[in-house]
Amino acid sequence: MSKYTKEEILELVEQEDVEFIRLQFTDIFGCFKNVAITASQLERALNNRYMFDGSAIEGFVRIEESDMYLYPDLDTFVVYPWRPQQGKVARLICDVYTADRVPFEGEPRYILKKVVQEAKSMGYVFDVGPECEFFLFNTDDYGNPTTITHEQASYFDMAPNDQAENVRRDIILNLEEMGFEIEASHHELAPGQHEIDFRYENALAAADDIMTFKMTVKTIAKRHGFHATFMPKPVAGQGGSGMHVNMSLSDENGVNLFNDPTDPNGLSELAYHFMAGVMKHIKGITAIANPLVNSYKRLVPGYEAPIHIAWSAKNRSPLIRIPSNRGHHARVELRSPDPTANPYLILALCLAAGLDGIKNKLEAPEAVTGNLFSMTAEDLEKAGIGELPLTLGDALEELKKDTFLTGILGEHLTEKYLEAKYAEWSEYCNQITEWELNRYLRYF
Repeated sequence: MSKYTKEEILELVEQEDVEFIRLQFTDIFGCFKNVAITASQLERALNNRYMFDGSAIEGFVRIEESDMYLYPDLDTFVVYPWRPQQGKVARLICDVYTADRVPFEGEPRYILKKVVQEAKSMGYVFDVGPECEFFLFNTDDYGNPTTITHEQASYFDMAPNDQAENVRRDIILNLEEMGFEIEASHHELAPGQHEIDFRYENALAAADDIMTFKMTVKTIAKRHGFHATFMPKPVAGQGGSGMHVNMSLSDENGVNLFNDPTDPNGLSELAYHFMAGVMKHIKGITAIANPLVNSYKRLVPGYEAPIHIAWSAKNRSPLIRIPSNRGHHARVELRSPDPTANPYLILALCLAAGLDGIKNKLEAPEAVTGNLFSMTAEDLEKAGIGELPLTLGDALEELKKDTFLTGILGEHLTEKYLEAKYAEWSEYCNQITEWELNRYLRYF
């Protein structure tokens, strides 16, 4: 059931003295885009008559087919609580349509909606609970971001060691005012690193929430004089930022279908098939889950980020963990994604892979009980435990050859994404870094 009608939104805008409305959408790389309209133009936008130049958005369309429309999702209407009380600003997240008034097949939100609809046709609702980590750094005299933090707090530390406790508090209050249900927040392991967890939602709402969350964190951090970054590994020698994705399937009545109290791990057969599907396709998924050159500086031994394709109900070293809080909350936690991933695409691929496992009754491997980081290469090979791709280039090759995943993404998005990311990888490979100069210049 929809939260709002067009008439209710128009009435709210008038009552709340909203002067500007941002029409937002997400590009293929997971970046929010928007155009601001005045309240006088809102009715036109609500009637799906707002047109924009799609050729100006990287990865969308060519200049000769550039006219595109924004179709607002009425349920995403929210007034920004941090804007002035007079002349407020609101937003609507939009779907992108072509000039022919059909959904644009290369738009990430549409791709997720298609897979969610497939799950619905099978009787499933895909529930997702993300855990987004981020860093707060000082800015320089010109307001530019640095990687400097003057605190030395660590996991679960409090003020005064945690110097950004009030920043997190302000972020949470703003999120709650926008309808988020915040479950927990805390300082993370590295100096300047933080985590705020919000309640699980259906997949589409969760992806919308991740985008809104990241924008809110950055906005509130700036108001406090900090720069917030979701870059996976901004500081060498410290842990990186992940976006663990907790996933489960429920029926239309909200009954958790991953729950089986008779199973030693509390998981149903459906959950094992789902997990097996994700593990089958994870190498290709990694190109979406970890989309930056920098992402692979996080996926290294020694910092709790997973590098091995395995699962466990007992420890945090494998790719997938089964959290101990089961029963109605039974779920699988995918630990490899980082917060730079496009949330619509990563959730679409995880769901599609899980459904592939269910349809084909794929069997999950045996659980791993020991610490994978302490196992030798011979032990890993003997156990049949593979590794995630080591670089962005390797991950792109895995995605390209996984025709199931590219079929989910569609020809247009696959082509544009691979083209842009191969260019990024090539540009990185052609750089001469300070490390190389310091290491080699004087000796060779």
